[in-house]
Amino acid sequence: MTDTGTGITGSRRRRGLAVVFFVVFLDLLGFGIIIPILPYYTRTFPGGTEFVIGLLAASYSAMQFVFAPLLGSLSDRVGRRPVLVVSLCGSVVAWTVFGLADALWLLFLSRMLAGAMGGNLSTAQAYVADVTPPERRAAALGFIGAAFGLGFIFGPGIGAVLSFDATVAAVAGLLPAAVPISRFSIPSFAAAAASLAGVFVALFFLPESRTASTSTTIERTSGITQLRTAVATPGLRPLLAAFFLVSFAFSGVQVMFVPYVADIYGYTAAQSALLLTYIGVVAVITQGVLVGRLSARYSPVRLSLFGTGLLVVGVGAIPASRAIGSVLPDLTALVPFLTADLLGLLLVLTLLPLGNGILSVTLTALVSQRASAAVQGSAFGITQGAGSLARTVGPPVMGGLYFAVGYWSPFVAGSVLLLPVLWLVSRLGVTQEAYEPRPADPGHAR
Repeated sequence: MTDTGTGITGSRRRRGLAVVFFVVFLDLLGFGIIIPILPYYTRTFPGGTEFVIGLLAASYSAMQFVFAPLLGSLSDRVGRRPVLVVSLCGSVVAWTVFGLADALWLLFLSRMLAGAMGGNLSTAQAYVADVTPPERRAAALGFIGAAFGLGFIFGPGIGAVLSFDATVAAVAGLLPAAVPISRFSIPSFAAAAASLAGVFVALFFLPESRTASTSTTIERTSGITQLRTAVATPGLRPLLAAFFLVSFAFSGVQVMFVPYVADIYGYTAAQSALLLTYIGVVAVITQGVLVGRLSARYSPVRLSLFGTGLLVVGVGAIPASRAIGSVLPDLTALVPFLTADLLGLLLVLTLLPLGNGILSVTLTALVSQRASAAVQGSAFGITQGAGSLARTVGPPVMGGLYFAVGYWSPFVAGSVLLLPVLWLVSRLGVTQEAYEPRPADPGHAR
């Protein structure tokens, strides 16, 4: 007996979900490894200013915006497994070039390729939608979000360890002299190795979720065309707007968080990394455990409203975290490092992965409900593309506010930007029209 009409039985469905989870984790592990070295690596090149660092981040998201819908649509036609395998191969090349780069243009080239291949999240989400019934989809998608969280927990820590002088010296003694060894190249090669492992796992262990009976011919359209079509669809229009606003606000907050704790708290890079690890742990618990239990009791719309409310409060409270800590007890007698300052910051930070974890999973589940079975990949690609577009423009805007107006301004602006999401989500119970692409012209049929 099949579970979802895709031809995947119960045991193969469970294996497929486990393999997709592991593949996404490996891919995001590589991305996470690069995070702590990117700013420092960029500054070693002539002209590697903070503005260039921002452009590097924008180039990754811009390529995701272009390629996420294309990869999602392609997976609807040729299958999820081949798209995942090819995109992971692209990631291997991207991170290898990143480690070998001797000029800024090569950094940009590798980041753009990595961003294009990073659009495979839409394919992974579509795979989950293929093999899970609607009532269990939010919980299953939550595990994909947890894979993201795990990648961001372990990735930065691995990157930091691989960039230690002792690690560089040890590796230099093992590899040929022709291989460039530095505190930047070793993490880059490790990221490539993680994606390569994902290639083999997907190639040999992932069952295809699309069958001849479920495949359909869909017209090839660009991300802009698909986005325009989706905007004209009442069922997806508020979701696209919500994805854009949440991604715009949250990406800007993420970029400005490290300067904030450095300027206001005087934290070092290592201390900031520990805070990011804490956020990742909360995100994993939220998306891997809490969302599944909550989705069994509450509708995606109600959970989306709850998650948005947590984000509005959490983002807006960041500039007040030190004031919050001033009224809290000092717990250093119990935990040596847990000062009142840190306790106040941790309380505020807890709201961010909690709210974002609930909101991202439930919005994704709502997209799945409003898209037909034939175009799950396209719908996920469009919404991921909208998020990537927001992440392209959000960090530069929030960075400009931080330096031109004040440290508090990007967080207040982010909180204000999230308020319309409450209204957009509340409308989702009214609009039910499903997204469908236009019928394919026979001339475009494969």
